[in-house]
Amino acid sequence: MASLASRLAAARLDGGTVTLSDDETPRDAGQAYALQAEVFSYLGAASDAWKVGSTSPESQAKLGTSEPGAARVPAQFRFHAGEAVPVYASHDLWIEGEFALRLGCDLPPRETPYTYGELTDAIDGVAPSLEVVGSRLAEGIAHGGRFRVTADGGANVTLSTGAVIADWRRFNLPNHRLKLFRNGEEVAAGPGSRALGDPLNVMVWIANHLRGGEGLKAGEMVSTGTCTGLIRVAPGDSLMANFGPIGLIEARLVAAGA
Repeated sequence: MASLASRLAAARLDGGTVTLSDDETPRDAGQAYALQAEVFSYLGAASDAWKVGSTSPESQAKLGTSEPGAARVPAQFRFHAGEAVPVYASHDLWIEGEFALRLGCDLPPRETPYTYGELTDAIDGVAPSLEVVGSRLAEGIAHGGRFRVTADGGANVTLSTGAVIADWRRFNLPNHRLKLFRNGEEVAAGPGSRALGDPLNVMVWIANHLRGGEGLKAGEMVSTGTCTGLIRVAPGDSLMANFGPIGLIEARLVAAGA
C-alpha cells in the first residue's frame, strides 16, 4: 500500500498517471479509504474542506455504485474565488458547479446516526463552489470504478469556493439553480436537487460517514456534489458558476509547472 500510495501522490504532484494492477485494486470501501488516507499523508497539510462525489444518479451509474464517496481536500489544492488554479492536462480534467456548506459547530464521532434536523442546525453558511475533478489513474475517471476513484482522492483535483452567505435558510437549495460558464459560454445548468435530492442530504451522509472516525469540525466546508454534470476543461480555460442571489465564483485554469 505504501508503494502505491507514494506513486499516486507523486502523480498528483508532478502530473503523471498510475496504472494499477489487479492485485493493487482496493477490494472494498475500507481498503479504498485506507489507501486514500495513505496517499493524503504524502500531500502535506489538510485544508478546511471536504468534497463529496457520486451524489447524482448519472455519476453513480458511471462509477458502478449506489452511494457517494468523500475525501478531504489537501491545502495545496484548495483555492478561493478569482484565484488562478494550476492543473495538469494529463489528469483527465472536468469542472463541476456545486453548493458548498459550512459547519458552525463540531459534529464529533458518536454511535448514533446524525439526522437531517441536526445537520440543518449545524450549518452556518452556503457558498458557490467550483470543483475540478480528474484522475491520476491511467484509465481516467469513467473507467476507474468506485474503489479506485475513492483511493485516488475521490477524483478531486482542486476546489475553489466563493463568499459564504450566513443567511442560507432563505434559499430553497433543492430548487435553487446555478449556471456554469466556460470561456464566457454557458455550458451547463442544474438545481441543488441533483445532489442526493438536496445538498442537506449530502451533509447528513458525510456526517454519518465520518462519525465512526474523525467527525467534522466547526468551520469546515463540504462541497456537496455536482449540480451541473461534468464539463471537459483544460489549462487556459476561464470558468464561472452563477448561483444567482447566492453569488458567483470565477476561476482561471493555468498549466501547473509552467
